[in-house]
Amino acid sequence: MAVGGGLSSKWRAGKRVAEMGFNAGGGAVNWFPGHMAAAARAIRHRLKLADLVIEVRDARIPLSSANGELQCLLASKRRVIALNKKDLANPNIMHLLALVELKLKEVISREPTLLVMVVGVPNVGKSALINSIHRIATSRFPVQEKVKRATVGPLPGVTQDIAGYKIANQPSIYVLDTPGVLVPSIPDMETGLKLALTGAVKDSVVGEERLAQYLLAILNSRKTPLHWERLVNVRTERSGHESHDSNEPIFSNSLPRRRRQLDNSDVLYIEDLAKEVQKTLYLTFKDFEGNKEEESELESLIDMQLMALRKAFRILHKASDEARTMVSKKLLTLFRIGKLGPFILDSIPNSP
Repeated sequence: MAVGGGLSSKWRAGKRVAEMGFNAGGGAVNWFPGHMAAAARAIRHRLKLADLVIEVRDARIPLSSANGELQCLLASKRRVIALNKKDLANPNIMHLLALVELKLKEVISREPTLLVMVVGVPNVGKSALINSIHRIATSRFPVQEKVKRATVGPLPGVTQDIAGYKIANQPSIYVLDTPGVLVPSIPDMETGLKLALTGAVKDSVVGEERLAQYLLAILNSRKTPLHWERLVNVRTERSGHESHDSNEPIFSNSLPRRRRQLDNSDVLYIEDLAKEVQKTLYLTFKDFEGNKEEESELESLIDMQLMALRKAFRILHKASDEARTMVSKKLLTLFRIGKLGPFILDSIPNSP
């Protein structure tokens, strides 16, 4: 959701938001646990064997979600960059498979076995992508062996070992799923916050409240709430969904890997809740009388919005700090599942 301004103004705005006061005491955003260091070494070694590399990036941060340390190695390989977290519908996977076949065409005739390697930062959906490829590929290339599906989870770091999955016969094509790997030191605060906001870095590294403030700073600096004016007179039907408690796992930021299937009531509740949140953010933005271009004033607006969202999320009888944390978690969840709308957080140059 892009709102006004050229590339340079968007870049300056993003830089300013990343350097706001609520980030001052937070320090740099870095997450490089032991398994990542080992995985990075293994990936670099096995890249030499790969016939094709699928580099998965987050469509919301297509530049920030590139692993800088791998780029020089990937430059010499056949490579497909897949922007995930946007749409994994069958037509897109079919297109990706066709692209993989095209890239491999010149080696298929002389190699009995081909290796496709999938790489990317944590939580960009590599395993989900592999499962989708496997589901469609096996309908086209029947595989006799029972193939284990890749493990999929909502949190970064689910895949911690390199694992192979056969997706085709004649020639045999294997896909290697790899752990998500970040760089040991993320180059700047803005990139680190974008990675954390989209879920590539564990929330505990940055803090949910800091991330929620960053998200609201982005929305307000882009004037995004003005797009939600139409919702002011839209009446939602949340009264029919009173059974949902504010602590239900469908709104938890730490969703279990296996959870019950959402029914129609859940879906309606989530849609209504998202509208209430968007309406609340619009009204607080519109009614705010301060200068939103001033950092201190923008921080005041964010504080007002976090307070107003307590009503939207029905968190009215909690202590202030606890309520603020709960609001932050739920706001992040709505953003991450796409209920606040589509966003590209990176500044992308316009096509000539």
